Amino acid sequence: MKINLTPINGLLVVETAILADDRGSFSRLFCPKSFPEVLADKTIAQINSSLTEKVGAIRGLHFQKSPALETKFVRCTAGRVFDVAVDLRAKSSTFLQWYGIELSAKNSKMLVIPEGFAHGFQVLEENSEMLYLHTEFYCPEHEAGIHYNDQSIAIDWPLPCSEMSAKDAAHAMLNNHFIGLAT
Repeated sequence: MKINLTPINGLLVVETAILADDRGSFSRLFCPKSFPEVLADKTIAQINSSLTEKVGAIRGLHFQKSPALETKFVRCTAGRVFDVAVDLRAKSSTFLQWYGIELSAKNSKMLVIPEGFAHGFQVLEENSEMLYLHTEFYCPEHEAGIHYNDQSIAIDWPLPCSEMSAKDAAHAMLNNHFIGLAT
């Protein structure tokens, strides 16, 4: 695994080596030994997957508030998505900045999203499947979200939004009143 820095401190892009032969391919999706600083004293508490069928559909922007802050390891295992992380850390020099990257089964990249970030993605290919590893259990009482089209963040989504859940559509705009997450 090759770990690459992004312009946002703590947000990482991991390139996974794919070993191919006549039978197909093999790749290591996750190894805790590769992320000692990221995981520190945490472990993977939960692994989830999602399948999104329609091109242009958006999931997010989701995050958990304290005390349920989580680090996420996300990768696309089928199809192709535009994956986005938004820095919500109040004391960060990149507060409210976003970073987007194409994740796909073909490029086998993974985004490592630290505590204090919102996450979402837009589907670029039908039937795209995402795999998420979380360092915290899902806590409905601490979940929150930001509207995907919040102009104070101004994410440059590659396509018009074709579909989203009613829950995601109801996420509030920040309106410059968001004070951030303590991390």
